[in-house]
Amino acid sequence: MREENKSVILQTKWRKMSCIILAAAMLLSPWAGMSTVNAAGDTLTVSSEETLTSGAVLKKYVWNTTRSNKEIKVNANVVEVDLTNPYVKIDVMTGTENQFTRKQTVLGMATETKAVAGVNGDFYNTQAEGVPMGPQISNGQLMATPPYLPGFYTFAIDKNNKPIVDLFTFKGSMIARDGATYPLGGINKTYYWFEPDGEHSHIDGMFMYTSAWGQVDRSNDGVTVPTEVLVQNGVVVRIADNGIIDMIAPKDGYILRASGKAADFVREHVKVGEPIVADYQVLPQDPSKTYDAKTFKMMIGGHTILVDEGQPTEFSREVASLCCTRSRTALGYSKDEKTAYIITADYSGESKGLSMAELQQFMIKVGVWKGLNLDGGGSTQMVARPLGETKPVLINKTETGIQRKVVNGVGVYSLAPKGEVKGLFIQTPNVLFIGEQAQLSFKAYDEYYNPVETDKVAAQWAVADNMGTFKDNVFTPAKAGTAKVTAVSGKGSSSADIEVAGRDQLSGLKISANQLALTEGESYKVPVVATTKSGKTREVPPELIQWEVLGIQGEVKNGMLTVKSMAGSSAAQLIAKYDGFSTITTIPVGVDKIWYNLDDKAVMTLSDVKPQEVTAAVYVRSSETGNKYLELNYNFTNGKGNKWAYATLDTGILVEGEPQYMKMKVNGDESLNWLRAEIVDNSGKVHYVDFARSINWTGWKLLMADLTEYKMAYPIRVKSVYVVNEEIGQDERKAVSKIGIDDIMFTYRGPVPKQSNNAIQLTVNKKEVTVNGKAMTLEQAPVIVKDNTLIPIRFVTDALGGTVRWDDAERKVTVIRGDKMVDLWIDNPDLIVNGQRTTAEVAPTIMKDLTMVPLRILSENLGWKVTWDGKTQQIKLQ
Repeated sequence: MREENKSVILQTKWRKMSCIILAAAMLLSPWAGMSTVNAAGDTLTVSSEETLTSGAVLKKYVWNTTRSNKEIKVNANVVEVDLTNPYVKIDVMTGTENQFTRKQTVLGMATETKAVAGVNGDFYNTQAEGVPMGPQISNGQLMATPPYLPGFYTFAIDKNNKPIVDLFTFKGSMIARDGATYPLGGINKTYYWFEPDGEHSHIDGMFMYTSAWGQVDRSNDGVTVPTEVLVQNGVVVRIADNGIIDMIAPKDGYILRASGKAADFVREHVKVGEPIVADYQVLPQDPSKTYDAKTFKMMIGGHTILVDEGQPTEFSREVASLCCTRSRTALGYSKDEKTAYIITADYSGESKGLSMAELQQFMIKVGVWKGLNLDGGGSTQMVARPLGETKPVLINKTETGIQRKVVNGVGVYSLAPKGEVKGLFIQTPNVLFIGEQAQLSFKAYDEYYNPVETDKVAAQWAVADNMGTFKDNVFTPAKAGTAKVTAVSGKGSSSADIEVAGRDQLSGLKISANQLALTEGESYKVPVVATTKSGKTREVPPELIQWEVLGIQGEVKNGMLTVKSMAGSSAAQLIAKYDGFSTITTIPVGVDKIWYNLDDKAVMTLSDVKPQEVTAAVYVRSSETGNKYLELNYNFTNGKGNKWAYATLDTGILVEGEPQYMKMKVNGDESLNWLRAEIVDNSGKVHYVDFARSINWTGWKLLMADLTEYKMAYPIRVKSVYVVNEEIGQDERKAVSKIGIDDIMFTYRGPVPKQSNNAIQLTVNKKEVTVNGKAMTLEQAPVIVKDNTLIPIRFVTDALGGTVRWDDAERKVTVIRGDKMVDLWIDNPDLIVNGQRTTAEVAPTIMKDLTMVPLRILSENLGWKVTWDGKTQQIKLQ
């Protein structure tokens, strides 16, 4: 029951108890007259349909209507269940582990009970324990009884799988050994108020609570004083006079809660060790009807009836408090009693919900002959298991954006045996690269539309047009384009198109190394990310990349850059190439700044431990050379579980700037313990930075941690350096030892080398040129082609401090200047600039054996400053 649908309460006593609110309104008169809605012009469209299991189909609808002269639409979902199909059933899902008072989302209940679909169920008192207002039968077992309240309809399925929507009541009594009887108010019911007099249900009442009631508190709202009786196997085991029995009822018994006159009955007629008989039954309110509720397969309580004989009917409960247009949940069946309809409608985003009158019309349009309202609003949730999947997912959009925990729900379950494979869905990457080995997989469903365990069935794979090869399910593309792959298993087959990206399919290539700062002897991951013309992005497998390292001595293998020697360099240039598509990045050498040592940059350092049985201490020591360092001594002998020994540092000392790495020298003890540091960022979040998963060395060693992996908010502070002795495998690690710590430093990106600031002056159609004021002569003068100035690329690039490369096989020119690179192909306007594909207005061309390229595209992308004098047609480049 939902807090937002508060009851309209007429009774004075109810108003005094307004802290206890029922989401379903409890009016003195339950009838509000016939509801009608003008359906003229309304349209209902099926937007999709999917089989969930044999006998159950999910249909998604769009309802278009007009409100206040404004066109609106509503998204709705209907699960149709074939009640004649022996392989499917409808049942009730309950809370957590099939217990009341332990609310759970519909998705949680469906996942726990392996339902293929489900919606939220009955109304409930949001201020009470969390149990349904109405009756409930799950898997043929009575779990809750109807309340003594008018107008609450119930949906049930009898032993012949016939659906029922009707009013039910409860009749019961407890019979003591001496033959005395007392009325039984209900089973697993929370407190409520009778209508129309407003009397509290538990005053003088006796109620039964079974193991389905998942807590020891049984409707103790302070109005009545309980006396409780524990019954097992029909015998009274314990009586708590004016008290509670502090346990959940056992599976082989129940607990009676009595108060007032009912408690007096217990005192007079019920004794420990004596038998007691519970005589009760769920009955139709109309005595002329002969339902045998004892044989019902399921039953769930609802609210007002909405549809009867295919027409809107009088509301059996007040609905004004259910308010306006909201999300809705409903349940009904067809005229031939062969189909059940489980319904939700959304109030979220562009979907504008339904009024109660509109809900009636919607139900009729989808086929409901008789149906009722379930809890709606913020409780409305529908889940379903997509075809071929093993778990359900949320289907609708909830009002609040969250999935509310509710007391119960209606679930759809498959009873089918395992069958042959009927259909497949191939799962493929969004893009592959030439020569990449990709393990493809599939999901499958059987002849009953239930998921198949694909690890237990084989599939035959094939690819069309010699686009690649298969070895089992591993596909290796041989060329660029669209590869159509097919999988066949049993009676099922499926095909999928995979984009295989080569140079012509790429729009961009980028080396992800923006945060790197190089240190000699270290290795760094340098992933290369490709973007296709179709907008797909993913990392190129490292083995497919060709690398070139400039500026330092180093190499890249399997996506890792190893710096061998920097020899005075201030930066490295990396060029990555895939299938002839190139990109470049410049990585500066790192600048190390000492933050902590014991010679001139010490900060307050103390020791700390967890748990308290661990001991630790810190000391300032001196090496043989007189260098001071910190020694952390620890003793992990005592205590249990994981153990920690800390060297805590003064967190008031800020770390300068935004370092990329943290380094420190550590004198290892070969203890195999774990070495970490605590870093506090500017938001107060503590980051646990790994330096060595296992201290497996002796002597001094420089350790480094990549801080960019932790997404810290700068500035940062160092809280501690510490050793961890994990519980698992403690017998394999040293318990008593010590390590040395020195030269804690941070590494920053150094400056990228500046390029030359040479100046060139050229004139269109003239070979005379000046470089830094010095006159020179060109073999080919600049020319204008289609309003674009073409210049001799090699001369100009050399003069401005760049390099030019020529690939005769591809007729390609590559221009490199600093951290920028351009690839151009003769007579092709497509070119690659810093790893991004672009198109020039005029293609590069050859004149007098010299490559002439468009000035505009180069100046825009190589950082050249261009000055143009239209009168003299002079060009100045810097």
